[in-house]
Amino acid sequence: MRSAEEVLAELRALRTADVPTHGGHTLAYVYDSGLDGLDELAAAAHALASSANGLDPTAFPSLLRMENDLVAAASRLLGGTERTVGSVTSGGTESCMLAVLAAREGNPGVTEPTVVLPSTAHAAFHKAAHLFRVRPVVVPVDPTSFRADPSSMAETIDENTVLVVASAPSYAHGVLDPIAEIAAVAAARGVRMHVDACIGGWVLPHFRRLGKAVPEFGFAVDGVTSVSVDLHKYAYCPKGTSVLLHADAELRRGHFFAGAGWPGYTMLNSTLQSTRSGGPLAAAWAVVQHLGDDGYLALAQASLDAVEKMWAEIAAVGGVRLLAEPDSTLLALTTDDGIDLFTVADEMKARGWYVQPQFAHESSPANLHLTITPANRGDEAEFGAALRESVADARAAGPVEVEESIAAFLADLDPDALSQEEFGDLLATAGMGGGAGLPERMAEINAMLAIARPKLRERLLQEFLGLLYRPS
Repeated sequence: MRSAEEVLAELRALRTADVPTHGGHTLAYVYDSGLDGLDELAAAAHALASSANGLDPTAFPSLLRMENDLVAAASRLLGGTERTVGSVTSGGTESCMLAVLAAREGNPGVTEPTVVLPSTAHAAFHKAAHLFRVRPVVVPVDPTSFRADPSSMAETIDENTVLVVASAPSYAHGVLDPIAEIAAVAAARGVRMHVDACIGGWVLPHFRRLGKAVPEFGFAVDGVTSVSVDLHKYAYCPKGTSVLLHADAELRRGHFFAGAGWPGYTMLNSTLQSTRSGGPLAAAWAVVQHLGDDGYLALAQASLDAVEKMWAEIAAVGGVRLLAEPDSTLLALTTDDGIDLFTVADEMKARGWYVQPQFAHESSPANLHLTITPANRGDEAEFGAALRESVADARAAGPVEVEESIAAFLADLDPDALSQEEFGDLLATAGMGGGAGLPERMAEINAMLAIARPKLRERLLQEFLGLLYRPS
C-alpha cells in the first residue's frame, strides 16, 4: 500500500503538465472567479456529500433539497414562473441532450423527428441528434453578425420538427441569437423552443442589472419552453453541474426514465445518469449559497470590465480583429493575411497564455477563442503585450504552408474508406501518432486539420483520441 502523502505528491506532479486553472491565463475550458477560499468551500461541501447517491431522493433527501434550491435559483434568474421545473445535470452537454430527448418523447406521433439548429449551435445538439436518432436540420447564420436568421429558421420548420434551438450566446462568437423572434416563429408552429444559455445564463442577467443592454432570452420570452444554464461556468461551481429548466412539468416528463421490468429495485432517473455522487451537487449548492446575488453581481462587474479592457487591448494590436462585437464574455479574434493564426496560438502558449483555435466554418474564418472571467481583471495589459509579441513573431515566421501534394491527398481521402491502420499511418505522418501526446507547437498540425473536410477531421481526431486513451 502506498502512503496518502506519496499518492498526493504524484498527483501534484502530474498536474504540473496541465494548463493552469487559476489566474486567468487559460482562456478556454475553465471559469475562474479569482476569489480566495471558494475552491476550499466547494471541496469541503463535495467531501460532505460525495458518498451520497442521487439515484434515490427518498434515501438522500438532502440532495433533493439542494437540487430544488439550485433549480429555483436558476429559475429566478431566467424569468421562470411557479410552474417552472428543472433538473441538475452533469454539464451543458447533458442538459442539451435531455432537451432534445424530452422534445422527441413529447412528440410520439412524429416518426422522423428533426431539430432545427442555427449552424452556430453547440455540437452537443449534434451529439444528441446522433444518439437519440433525431435528424439535425442546420440553418446557416447571418454571414457577418453570426446570429441565427429567424426567417430562414421559419422556412425550415415543418411537421417533423420537434425542437428549435437558439444560443445565448453562441460559443464560437459570443453573440446572442434573436431569441424573441425565433421563439415567436416556433410558437406559431406549435414547436418547442430551447435556449442554450449554458454560458450566458448565469452572467447575462447580472450584466443587465449593471446597465448593459441585454435582451430577454429566458422564460420572459413568449414561446421559450426550456433553457439550459451551466453552474460550472459563470456560477463558478466545480465541474459537473448544469441546470436544465422547463416551463412546466409536462414538458420535462420525456427525459425521465423508469424501469420496473426486472427483479431488482424500480430504477427511476431524472437525467441520463443513474448513480450520481452528491459531491458536485453539494459543492454547487454551497458556492451559490455563499456568493448570493450580490456576490454574483460583483463578479459580473469584474467580468464586464475585463471584457471591455481585453477588447481594447486586441483593438490596439495591428493585424488582428474581433469577428463580432461581444454580447457576453466570449471573444473571437482573427488575423490578417500573412499572420498565421495557429502560430499566434503557439506563441501565446509559449508566453503562458492558452487561447483556443477554432477552424473556419461557413463565413467564419479560423479564429482564436477567448473566455473572459473575473480573474482576467487587472491582467489585460499583460495579455495585450503577449498578443503583440506573438503577432510580431508570427508575422516574422510567415504562414505555415501545407505541401500541395499533402493538401491534394487530404482532399481526396474518404474517411469511411480508411482502415484503423491507415489512419494510424496518416496520424503518424501528421505528427500525431504513437499516443505519446501532442507536441508543444501545434501550428503545423492545425494547418493540416484546417484543410481537411470536417468529416475527415472528426475521424482523424477520433482515431487520435483512441491512441491517447490506452493504458501505458
